[in-house]
Amino acid sequence: MDPAALAKLLDQEAWALLNALPPYEEKLAMVLSERLRAKGFDPEVVALVLTQSRLRAKAEPKFGPFADGMLFTPAGLEQATRLVVAARHAQRYLAAGIERVADLTCGIGADSMAFAGVGLSVLATDIDEATAAVATVNLRAFPEAVVRHTDGLSLDFEAEGFTGGRGGIYADPARRTRAGKRIFDPKAYAPALDDVWALRDRVPAVGIKVGPGIPHDGLPADCEAQWVSVDGDVVEAGLWFGPLAADGHGRTALLLRTRDGQTLARTVRGDGLDAEPGATGPESVSGVGGLGSYLYEPDGAVIRAGLVADAARTLGGRLLDPTIAYITSDLGPEADADAQGVPLATGYRIVDTMPFGLKRLRSYLREHDVGRLTIKKRGTAVTPEHLRGQLGLKGSAEATIVLTRVAGAQHVLVVEPLDRPATNPTAPERPTPPQPAGEME
Repeated sequence: MDPAALAKLLDQEAWALLNALPPYEEKLAMVLSERLRAKGFDPEVVALVLTQSRLRAKAEPKFGPFADGMLFTPAGLEQATRLVVAARHAQRYLAAGIERVADLTCGIGADSMAFAGVGLSVLATDIDEATAAVATVNLRAFPEAVVRHTDGLSLDFEAEGFTGGRGGIYADPARRTRAGKRIFDPKAYAPALDDVWALRDRVPAVGIKVGPGIPHDGLPADCEAQWVSVDGDVVEAGLWFGPLAADGHGRTALLLRTRDGQTLARTVRGDGLDAEPGATGPESVSGVGGLGSYLYEPDGAVIRAGLVADAARTLGGRLLDPTIAYITSDLGPEADADAQGVPLATGYRIVDTMPFGLKRLRSYLREHDVGRLTIKKRGTAVTPEHLRGQLGLKGSAEATIVLTRVAGAQHVLVVEPLDRPATNPTAPERPTPPQPAGEME
């Protein structure tokens, strides 16, 4: 959005029109556009308000009812932190005794809203003029927040009052090109990740939002790296330095779940046992053993944080294969006694297993009258859509299968979600696989 378009959108008449529009519906957008033009509204204003109406509808999962009073740019909305996660960011700064936060890459202002919302003084900056203007609109209700169009890295942190232990820095570097292509190299972020975390030499309390695909190698030893999931979807990773590293240094996972309008949280930390010699043998709960009666698929944040073996110990289980992020256990729902509404993993009963083979699988599904099939996979090149077309499903029953490796060999596991009643409680005989080595998928 260029500054001229934003000025038109903020005109009193255009702003009133935007806020008077009905909830956005794609199929009615053209009709509504023609109707507004027929009433004499400027066609450019009509296009602007309908675009904002569409973006507000798209933003609702991230911002809830707040979206109805905000402005967005497509790129800004794509990268913006969900408010439920931004609130957790703000709590870190409060708990660390921080009073003033410099949001160096504020974008449309999502994190700055959360900071200001808990009473922190905020200096929000963005290098793009239109984006800074949008953030100014979104922060209009917070006198604690000031927005500047400037390069946040150029701030004089001492003169601005961010040194001395009461100030903190937050940054969410751009991870897409202007054309929208995702950037995976942290050195190509804007600003570069190295330049942001170097600021901890001047202001110890530094927090940085990064993409969840960031590699573990090369992360500073003095940070807490935390991967975050919301209702099972991995949404970000954060690097926290100094007093913001509330859980100490190393990797953690934050699992957030929405229940009855409330957000429940669970933090998963590594227990450090994997670093000990002999802790990954078949006799170890974090190692590999035979199939149990249950299969667990860890939350994506747990997997990204490299805490699958820790989750296996919590669940009283072991890995199906040292390269695969599936856990098997002889314990059912009682395995995750500390879940409190936020489970470490999605659980399944294993009702049958067989080596992978198309003819064998097709025959099995026909014998069990399966016509509706959920196919999950990990560690196999098989494409579920292609496989489905080869199976010729015609039955009336429903089933779930997992295509994966068990100690290096391709297997099919027939499973039932733990949240459904058991239909076949008899556990089949399981092979006891050896322990090959490799990288977890």
